[in-house]
Order: sequence, then C-alpha cells, then structure tokens
Amino acid sequence: MTRRHMLFACEGDTLAGTLDEAAGSSGLLIVSGGNEIRSGAFSGQARLAATIAAAGFPVFRFDRRGVGDSSGENRGFRDSRADILAASAAFRAQCPQVNRVVAFGNCDAASALMLMAGDMCDALVLSNPWTFEDDQADALPPAAAIRARYAEKLRNPRELQRLLRGEVNLGKLLRGLRGAVEAPPPANSLVQAMNQGLDACGLPHMVLIAENDRTGQAFVPHFASCNGDLHTCAGASHAYVEPHAREWLEQQVLAMLRG
Repeated sequence: MTRRHMLFACEGDTLAGTLDEAAGSSGLLIVSGGNEIRSGAFSGQARLAATIAAAGFPVFRFDRRGVGDSSGENRGFRDSRADILAASAAFRAQCPQVNRVVAFGNCDAASALMLMAGDMCDALVLSNPWTFEDDQADALPPAAAIRARYAEKLRNPRELQRLLRGEVNLGKLLRGLRGAVEAPPPANSLVQAMNQGLDACGLPHMVLIAENDRTGQAFVPHFASCNGDLHTCAGASHAYVEPHAREWLEQQVLAMLRG
C-alpha cells in the first residue's frame, strides 16, 4: 500500500489531502468531523484508511479550509460543501479507475454529508450525526442516553448493592427515571434540513451509532424519518477507539464498499 500526500484547490484556497492507494473501482472518501485534522482522533482515520486500502479500496481524506495543513477560513460543517466537493473531485482525478465513491463522516461530518444530499458521492456511511443547534450543545443527555446509562447500572451487581445499602441519592435517581421516559424533542431546523437532504439524495446509506456516545444517541429518535439501515456498536465511544469497535467500524465500511 502506498500513501501519498497532495494539495488541491478549493475556491481560491489550498487544501491538503492524503491518498492511500489501491486498485479497487470503489473508493472511500473520509470527511473529518469537528475541527479534527485528516488523521482523525488518536490517528483513527489514518488507521482506518490503511485497513481499507489493504482490503483493495483506495481511500482519500483531507483537511477542510482553515483546519490542519489547509489554508483559508474555517467555516464550520454547515458551510463545508465546497470543501467536500473539491475533495471528491481530487479523489476521482487521482484515481481514475474509481467509479463509485463511498463517503464516510463521523459527528458533524455526517451532518454535512446529509445537508449537501451526498452530492458527488454514490453511497454514504453516516456515523453519530450531530443534531444539536448552537444553543443546545450543553443540553441534558437525551432520554435514550439516560435509559442506556441506567440499564448499564442495573446490570452491575455493585450498583445494585449500593442501592440496597442506601448509598444512592433517591432524589437524583427519580429525576433520572423521569428523564428516561420523556418523549424525544421535536426535530430542530438542523435535523429537518439533514433529513430533507438525505431524503433528496436517494443514495444507498447506513447510519452507525456508538452505543456510549451522547451525540449518536441523540440522533436515534430522529432516525424514523430516514430510509436506510441503522447499526449500533455495543460499548463503543464516539471515535470507536475500543479494539472491538474499531474492527466493527471497519467491517461496516467494507460492507458498503463491497455493496
């Protein structure tokens, strides 16, 4: 496997990209979430790229404007359409044998792909999509997250012993239980735009949820309005850093590439 670094243009700025070469006609475009550089959290995206390329599929990842080695202003995920389109075009130019591009994004990178209706892509792998408006980022965990936390506690004998010994704050427990049965909040404008984009694209797609991730859990109640497959990785954190979660993520991505 050969890894090459390169520069390409985006609306007058210069973006940095990395290509893991392979001979396959399907390729993976990795879109970074948040302000992460293209190597990803704990180099997770670099490792994912190497694994996918070793399986025969070329992989392209990049820094959007104002992030990492790319020039320009960081415009955030809502205004990253041009960056993603430029990366997709650069990927296809570097790998002319690629006739099918699968885009993978975690967190707000998944949201960005939904907002742009998967333009210039042929399939989407959307992981833990970000659904919070700016004023909701510090909100309490969603009911699904609270239920998951209490279910884990009830499976833990030590937690049950604490309850029997009177070491649990009953007032806090009752507040938590009330939160666990609350109805999901109505879709905000961001969620509505994301779902509209996904409905409009008509591309094959799957949604991946890390069981222990608040961001992913918050998206689950809104998934009913999407057409696609939802898969949950038990015991996984947001960036799938656990060995079993990393392997699970690789298998999901490979399934879409082979599809």
